[in-house]
Amino acid sequence: MIYEIFHETKFDYESIVTFSHNIAKLKPKNYIRQKLLSHKIKIDPKPYEVSDFVDYFENANTFMLIRESHNSLTVTATSKVERVEEEIKKYMATLKASTITVKETRELLSSYNKDHVFAKQFLFETESIPAPSKEIMDYVLESFDENRSLFEATNEFMARIFKEFKFVAEFSDITTPIEEIFKEKKGVCQDFAQFAISALRGIGIPTKYVSGYIQTYPKEGQEKLFGADASHAWFSIYIPGFGWADFDPTNNKIPNEEYIILGYGRDYLDISPLKGVVQSSGDSELKVRVNVQRLDK
Repeated sequence: MIYEIFHETKFDYESIVTFSHNIAKLKPKNYIRQKLLSHKIKIDPKPYEVSDFVDYFENANTFMLIRESHNSLTVTATSKVERVEEEIKKYMATLKASTITVKETRELLSSYNKDHVFAKQFLFETESIPAPSKEIMDYVLESFDENRSLFEATNEFMARIFKEFKFVAEFSDITTPIEEIFKEKKGVCQDFAQFAISALRGIGIPTKYVSGYIQTYPKEGQEKLFGADASHAWFSIYIPGFGWADFDPTNNKIPNEEYIILGYGRDYLDISPLKGVVQSSGDSELKVRVNVQRLDK
């Protein structure tokens, strides 16, 4: 399956910005299950300097320095990606056949093994994803009997979040505490991912935050509106002997060929699409347009 992804981020500033520098993370991953066929980024106003680099988490970054005075900034990324169905099917089959238990996973990760060192950094809390409360620990442990396979336990946990939490777009933002998300049982994909990550790390399972896109479909009888999609978020656990396995609690799905991966991190802040510093005063307004379109080969 080949997809074209359009992602436009626009800031309108209340006052003139005399100087700004930003980092964009808008280039999709290129790996065995996903081929990046093309990618281009357009920046308005024209930057004084642009450079690309790969960060610690192996995400592609574009640095931009703007010295020209401006009252708006628009960053538009257009990418073409192929999701490799044969490799995805192999991945799915191997994942579902995984039998390592929760107890065996914890035992392996409690001792030194060079193969697990990188994964262990995803056990620690961050500013955005703190250690879970006792109530959250009790909630996640309902699924994680130590003799159960790690895959089955995580799959059930994902389904419980899907069934018991409501998707409410206006309820939260990136600063909403995980405890509030859990108490109210509502939020958006980012909240569900970060809640799950906090809970899973709390019981000793290395877990990443994943950012990307998903193919969406219009309601029956309606046309799809360009730019009406959104970026998406889910989580990925480390299974010794298998690797990283993705789960999407917002849709109760193991991400398949309809998912496009942008990048990984410890939390949202590690993989936010655009962040930076401006020299100005007053407020700014953010507008985002995203479109994910499947193409015929």
